[in-house]
Amino acid sequence: MTVPPSHEPTDYDCPFCAVVRGEDNPPWTISTDVIVRTDATSAWISSRWWANNAGHAIVVPNEHVENMFWLPKDLAGEVHEAARQIALAMKSAYDCAGISTRQHNEPAGYQDVWHYHLHVFPRYEGDDLYRSPWRETSPAERRPYADLLRAQLIAS
Repeated sequence: MTVPPSHEPTDYDCPFCAVVRGEDNPPWTISTDVIVRTDATSAWISSRWWANNAGHAIVVPNEHVENMFWLPKDLAGEVHEAARQIALAMKSAYDCAGISTRQHNEPAGYQDVWHYHLHVFPRYEGDDLYRSPWRETSPAERRPYADLLRAQLIAS
């Protein structure tokens, strides 16, 4: 199988790599948004929220990998295990009815950050996630969600 070509610009300054390094990337992601770090992965509360699904998380491999086509099998397992743990924490901390994950690749797939990432959404009956508008949030809005998930992840 042939791996598709890269779409990442040559001089790309990856915002997700900055978060992995522990740097703030305001207004999108700051250190208080981070909910878990392992040797292989990092996860944080996303700054972009949909109308009825506050507090969704983004999980990334710590290694810079552009998209799923370049993601090594072992690292894919690490990302998805982190997402599974976060999903369980969301079920408990947010009392949500379900979980959805979403992931995008290449420009036609609506990828807008050139670092593989998996979204983990809390879901509720009738939440209209895929048709509702989104908005950017402030660190103060995100902090209680990050605190809840961190506490739940530590407790489990």
